[in-house]
Amino acid sequence: MRATELTSATWTKSSHSNPTGNCVELAALPDGGVAVRNSRDPQGPALIYTRDEITAFVAGARDGDFDFLIG
Repeated sequence: MRATELTSATWTKSSHSNPTGNCVELAALPDGGVAVRNSRDPQGPALIYTRDEITAFVAGARDGDFDFLIG
């Protein structure tokens, strides 16, 4: 889905985003889902996840499950 189609979305940028291209924003959706986009490309695609998917991802990130990806 294009991020521009989410007209009621209020986007929140990660405090870890920076001017060198590491930019991510999330928006809560009315149906409980969460949209994710690259804040440097606000007209581009948005990935849509269910609340359960985001909950599992955030819990895994907190637990360090994905640390090997940046390690």
